[in-house]
Amino acid sequence: MFMPKSLQPIKMKKITLLIIIICVRHTIFSQSLEERIVSYTVDSKQEKIKLYLKDSAGNPISNASNLLKLEDSLFLVMNAGMYQIDQSPQGLYIQEFKIIKQANKVQNAYGNFYMQPNGVFYIQNDTPKIIQTSVLKLDSNISYATQSGPMLLIGGQKHSKFIEGSKNLNIRNGVGILPNGNVLFAISKKEINFYDFAAFFQNKGCKNALYLDGFVSRAYIPSKNWIQLDGRFGVLIGVIKK
Repeated sequence: MFMPKSLQPIKMKKITLLIIIICVRHTIFSQSLEERIVSYTVDSKQEKIKLYLKDSAGNPISNASNLLKLEDSLFLVMNAGMYQIDQSPQGLYIQEFKIIKQANKVQNAYGNFYMQPNGVFYIQNDTPKIIQTSVLKLDSNISYATQSGPMLLIGGQKHSKFIEGSKNLNIRNGVGILPNGNVLFAISKKEINFYDFAAFFQNKGCKNALYLDGFVSRAYIPSKNWIQLDGRFGVLIGVIKK
């Protein structure tokens, strides 16, 4: 459609204004997420990630309070992949190169864990990674692995089943891989939906991110003055000094 030259500057101003409004809304939304979420970025040069399940007597460690008795100077403790009533992992679990439980490849079942695709957070050749369970190839170089679900981000995109503005609210924790390869752990301070929680990792530049668990989740992050020591969990994530 032909537009008189006299109207073209008006159209450009409207487009510019629309772009500014979108940018402002995005900035406000990002700031809101920062206020609603506590996060910790692991410095791969100075810190090491380990997974824990049981103590030397074979009893579940269960929570940060108990893990702090076993490990000195923990920078972070957080519950990892989902677990059964007996605190055993619901899916794949590898600890110190040993497969404790094989991957759970059931797809048509109820619950967040089975929302496909789910995924695995693992460490291979000292490199943290997140991948969809269906394409993970196990090898002897994987020192730690925990399976959970659903994936929050896949190739930089939110999971297709997440709905903006969803009223499905819960405390949530998860993990993502930053562009520089460092690991980003996060837990919401209050209830949040999947869409917004995934957006937090997306805004940080993560390509892949994995949901760990929901309303039961706890985190011990002393540097952020976030101290939650209770809980009865399965696998725990711990960050220690190298």
